[in-house]
Amino acid sequence: LAFGCPGVLAVLGLEAAAPGECELSRLLQDKLQYEMRLQYMKHNFPIDYTVQVQYEEVLRPSNITRLRNGTVSEAALRYLWFHVSSQAVLRIREVLPEKHPSWKYTQELGQLFDALGKEYSKYRQTDVEAVVADLVKVVHSADSESRRKAVRPKALLDNCLKVMRMLYGAPCEWGTT
Repeated sequence: LAFGCPGVLAVLGLEAAAPGECELSRLLQDKLQYEMRLQYMKHNFPIDYTVQVQYEEVLRPSNITRLRNGTVSEAALRYLWFHVSSQAVLRIREVLPEKHPSWKYTQELGQLFDALGKEYSKYRQTDVEAVVADLVKVVHSADSESRRKAVRPKALLDNCLKVMRMLYGAPCEWGTT
């Protein structure tokens, strides 16, 4: 991800995760257990199968650390994680026929992200730091000129889970599971 100097704006004063966010992220964590990711995102796909995504659609823990060091708020980081992760699930679903063994699993993930989206509908892009708002715009742009990379479906969900644990673990008081 490319990061510029953040133009810091107030983020509704919400550093703590809302109870709805915590509950939904806990359900997502259950759905993203290693065995499920392995079965649905690796074993049910051809060997070395990849999905084309924009560079900005790959959010790793190192990206979060860099943004935190750039004084981006935790609420804005969770907002970014939501948009990148829900887009990753959509990218995977786009390549699956309805009868694919992973279809129902990705549909259930999508429903959890839709519910989480309702929690995030309180946010407006003007409420998050400019660097995050810009990244979210890029993630949702269907710009054919954007840089793309090939990523394995399981790797997209692995990153989703790792970053989710970084962002929700402490505020939602998760034990280390």
